[in-house]
Amino acid sequence: MDSALYLIPVELGDTPHERILPSANHDIVCAIRHFIVEDVRSARRFLRRVDAAIDIDALTFHPMGKHADAAAFESFLKPIENGESVGVISEAGCPAVADPGADVVAIAQRKGLRVVPLVGPSSMLLAVMASGLNGQSFAFLGYLPIDGAERARRIKQLEARAWQEGQTQLCIETPYRNRKLFDTLCQTLRPQTRLCVAAGITTTDEWITTRTVAAWRHATLPDLSHTPAIFLFGK
Repeated sequence: MDSALYLIPVELGDTPHERILPSANHDIVCAIRHFIVEDVRSARRFLRRVDAAIDIDALTFHPMGKHADAAAFESFLKPIENGESVGVISEAGCPAVADPGADVVAIAQRKGLRVVPLVGPSSMLLAVMASGLNGQSFAFLGYLPIDGAERARRIKQLEARAWQEGQTQLCIETPYRNRKLFDTLCQTLRPQTRLCVAAGITTTDEWITTRTVAAWRHATLPDLSHTPAIFLFGK
């Protein structure tokens, strides 16, 4: 295996990894001895799921979470310059997409190091695929403003773009605030705007439904207070 920075996808929930991750990932992961991870404990658990024979204690882990020192990220890539490979593991889904791994990848690209993205689940792409909304043009916005008035203004701006440009808008919220975001979207968006709620993607609790806002106002939303969800809206 050539030395490179390998971006290693992780399951989005409790789904068995062999159901959604290609077998080719297994061999690559097992050959890596240095990992840059969002959380060391969850990364160790993931590696045990990949292969129970992996000697976890023989591996090196570098944290890149919110309390990590970004100034140290460059040093985490030293093994690549010495002919070894380094893996990036996030909490869920694909590294470097709405994820601190992007900072590590940016450094690798700047240094001219080889970067290899491995195949795995992306909740954003899977949500777009299943929504029935425009998949030719879409934007992931992350979290919307917390302030109610500012959030409503932002939603109106994004809806205008969706109607003017045909661009699908994607946003997320902390699970316990999912209901509040859903209610704000239903109160703010035009009745004819289509809204998709994509929750628990790839898990046994997967629930993906698209309706007009007018229809949502008379529909029942499942309890999503503990389930990661993506909200998509567009023309």
